[in-house]
Amino acid sequence: MAAASSVGLFSTFFNGDLLPSSYAGTLVPSGVFPLRRRAVPPVSLRASDSPPPAGKRQPRGITKPRPVSPAMQALVGVPEIPRTQALKLIWAYIKQNNLQDPENKKIIVCDEKLKNIFGGRERVGFLEISGLLNPHFAK
Repeated sequence: MAAASSVGLFSTFFNGDLLPSSYAGTLVPSGVFPLRRRAVPPVSLRASDSPPPAGKRQPRGITKPRPVSPAMQALVGVPEIPRTQALKLIWAYIKQNNLQDPENKKIIVCDEKLKNIFGGRERVGFLEISGLLNPHFAK
């Protein structure tokens, strides 16, 4: 060992005793050591591994059209609709008919159509709307 004051593996490494032969005779700053590159996994070019082309995927989850209840049909006007579109139409209906509470815009004051959808409630918070739509969509 070149450095008598060095104790342990790391101190001898940083002193240059354990550096590869390609670094022999060069000064390496303290704390800097050669990094090894990781092997890059091979890229598969099989058609079965590639993702489907954009726009060709079938809708799933909340974007898949589902049958709705008669009360919901009266508001949205179609027998099947995705949850996302139903929520957009309900918000459009609320804004078109000025059904938000003027003092607190987070509260919706229900008219007769909305009462049928929201279980007869007079006032509904905007965060509750999505949950109150669950019974109107067939599983």
